[in-house]
Amino acid sequence: MFQLVCFDFDYTLGDSTGSIVAGFRHGLTGLGWPAPEREAVRATIGYMLEDAYTMLTGDDNRERQARFRALFSEVAVERQRKETTLFPGAAELLRGLKQRGVKAAIVSSKGGDTIEIIMDRFGLGDALEMVLGSGDVKRPKPDPEGLLTVMDRLSVSPEETLFCGDTVLDAGAAQNAGCHFAAVLNGTTPAADFSPFPCEHIAPDLWDLAKWLEL
Repeated sequence: MFQLVCFDFDYTLGDSTGSIVAGFRHGLTGLGWPAPEREAVRATIGYMLEDAYTMLTGDDNRERQARFRALFSEVAVERQRKETTLFPGAAELLRGLKQRGVKAAIVSSKGGDTIEIIMDRFGLGDALEMVLGSGDVKRPKPDPEGLLTVMDRLSVSPEETLFCGDTVLDAGAAQNAGCHFAAVLNGTTPAADFSPFPCEHIAPDLWDLAKWLEL
């Protein structure tokens, strides 16, 4: 049914929680805010860093948002590249798609170069046709720019494309792009939150997603 399967990264394929929390604590305390709780940070993963900063502080000053990103990156970027793990079944899922001749890509709010380094570390770089990160788009999810860009470059229609993600941002992006969507419950978003969106399948884990895709 699908010629292209796109994935979000954080809490869909991979888990960078430890390094992201460390980056948030460094960034927020560096700006005079209290160190955030782990669960508070987890609830913002998937959003752009500037939006996550505002969600946690209520401060929407653009200069401080930019300063937060810089401070976050001092700690988090290199740690993410070295410490991020993949969820069980991720490697098998991506290799299964490749074996079936289905194109796979990543559309994420994480930096694309960081994702590529992580995937290469797990020997999965060649399982992906394309990685599109936060620096590759002007408008983040739920805007469809990222998905539309990937579909255009890989010459696949929305009707032939599935986007798999763990947040309502992902569901909204798929809806706005006109492609299919499957939710993956590896993150903090409960299944009920996806009810307002067209959703082909809700997978409790990546093994279930692979089974649903008949891999």
